[in-house]
Amino acid sequence: MPSPYRAIFSAPGTVAFSAAGFLGRMPLAMMGIGIVTMISQLTGRYGLAGALSATLAVSAAVLGPQVSRLVDRYGQRRVLRPATLITVVAVAGLLVCAQQGLPEWTLFVFSAAAGCVPSIGAMTRARWATIYQGSARELHTAYSFESIIDEVCFIFGPIVSIGLSTVWFPEAGPLLAAVFLAVGVWWLTAQRGTEPKPHPIEQHTGGSALRSPGLQVLVAAFVATGTIFGAVDVVTVAFAEEEGHKAAASLVLAVYALGSCVAGAVFGLLHLKGEPSRRWVVGVCAMAVSMIPLQLAGSLPFLAVALFVAGLAIAPTMVTTMALVEAHVPRTKLTEGMSWTGTGLAVGVALGSSAAGWVVDAHGAAAGYAVPGIAGVLAAVVAFLGYRRLRRPVPTREGQGQREQREQDPEQPEQQHVA
Repeated sequence: MPSPYRAIFSAPGTVAFSAAGFLGRMPLAMMGIGIVTMISQLTGRYGLAGALSATLAVSAAVLGPQVSRLVDRYGQRRVLRPATLITVVAVAGLLVCAQQGLPEWTLFVFSAAAGCVPSIGAMTRARWATIYQGSARELHTAYSFESIIDEVCFIFGPIVSIGLSTVWFPEAGPLLAAVFLAVGVWWLTAQRGTEPKPHPIEQHTGGSALRSPGLQVLVAAFVATGTIFGAVDVVTVAFAEEEGHKAAASLVLAVYALGSCVAGAVFGLLHLKGEPSRRWVVGVCAMAVSMIPLQLAGSLPFLAVALFVAGLAIAPTMVTTMALVEAHVPRTKLTEGMSWTGTGLAVGVALGSSAAGWVVDAHGAAAGYAVPGIAGVLAAVVAFLGYRRLRRPVPTREGQGQREQREQDPEQPEQQHVA
């Protein structure tokens, strides 16, 4: 491991919570695609499969930030364990209903309940932010490492989920995802030494973190980029099936994640200067442009190469996004702020998987790649329109916190902070 990555693990407890976070994050890459594979195996209906995956994503988008807000107030252990228990029970209900061929409405009910799943990526990033508060270089490397972990999950998660559901039994992928979630969360929350301290409710002034104009831009753009991800997943599975190699979809999607993983590893070694907002806009535009070759996909090898190149823009954009979230959201709402970006992705994944499923059913798999193409254009438009909001100077985390305290105690003396 390169020295910058070795350096961030010098702090006690970082290896353990990273390992637990990796395990708990595997369902992020396994559950949605596992549901698509399971339902398509049992019913042959990609529209229903995409709708159920979309229901899960929308539910997670609604419930995820609320879970994270409770985490900011009461701590990870007190909130994550009951939330995870609800999710695991809901997933079990979904699998039983699917296997028994029960009415479709039962599938949607359990898919919605499973959206209580906590954002493990936000939890581990919050731990890094606490450990390396004020150390921009180390935090940049830590966020890059987290993006690598995300992509490693997306390399192996679909392979495991699709592989088990197609080779063993249809419910195997989502079932293993639920097991990973339960074990990962219990392991993570058992590590109290690196858990960020909860902030008392009186420090949570000003409403939701989403009131930040900069965060609004990031979330809106992430809805579009999430649409890219959700559509690519569904269409790639359908494309591989049309080519007669459905199980190969997991390998093709793994190549997509591999491109992002490679880019994230290199990005974490760089000591970049200049405005993060400008790098972010460039990254979003690169993601949009990378969708063009997918419109020409005629074979699985060509598709794999195109997706690898497309993946190169993902991790650097995600890393920069986390840095911008930290700059635009007060520390008392940091976990919630990071979860809102995940919410944007989840909403996008819901839209993308649902839209792509219907397009595939109506016009075939090749036509489905128009969905991520259009989403890429929308992401670039949002990035350009919101660029000024992201450039505006904002107070440091310390200044933000003291400003909130002054609102509660007007007699507190004013202090100057440099943004």
